[in-house]
Amino acid sequence: MTNAQTELCQTAQSFYDRGYAFGSTGNLSIRDGDGIWITPTGKPLHNLTPDRLAHVSLDGTLRSETRPSKELPFHLGIYRRRPDARAIVHLHSTYSVALSCLPKITEANPMPALTPYFFMRVAPLGIVPYFRPGSAELARAVEDKAPGHNCLLLRNHGLITIGGEWNEAVDRAEELEETAKLFFILRGGPRQELTPDDLEDIAKAFPRKGR
Repeated sequence: MTNAQTELCQTAQSFYDRGYAFGSTGNLSIRDGDGIWITPTGKPLHNLTPDRLAHVSLDGTLRSETRPSKELPFHLGIYRRRPDARAIVHLHSTYSVALSCLPKITEANPMPALTPYFFMRVAPLGIVPYFRPGSAELARAVEDKAPGHNCLLLRNHGLITIGGEWNEAVDRAEELEETAKLFFILRGGPRQELTPDDLEDIAKAFPRKGR
């Protein structure tokens, strides 16, 4: 058992306890040496233990008896295209899924600039067209987007976040979900947004890491 396995399982339980995951939705992975640990297929993020994780080499060779998530192909695609990536979070959290279903969102303006933290931790948010979960088409689309984004919104599906370390991927997922929640809470009424000058000031003070 490694620290990476323990960390993944603890976070999985936290996501489940806080309502970011439900049923058997969502999958998480962490790079550990020349392989990855990934959550199993068809299992909830609740009560996971290190011995129940799947271990897979970066070329896709299964190293454990546990079957990995059906979304393994897009995890491997991200790691392939992003050597800096060490962790991936994929959730079907409610507000991010709701955002992904809106017809008019675009990469240029997926959400208004409501807080500096969205700009610091999430932007630019990539939008991936709808493809069937677990499909080769989805895996290719995610892999193609990964080099330019740390956060992706899958149409009618959910979110993916990428981090150079575990906490980075987790923070980005939480920030995206909470900003989407703010967006829907404020959507029906007046709101104050950050100005272009505000965003420029944030960019200078907090240079983005990675993409």
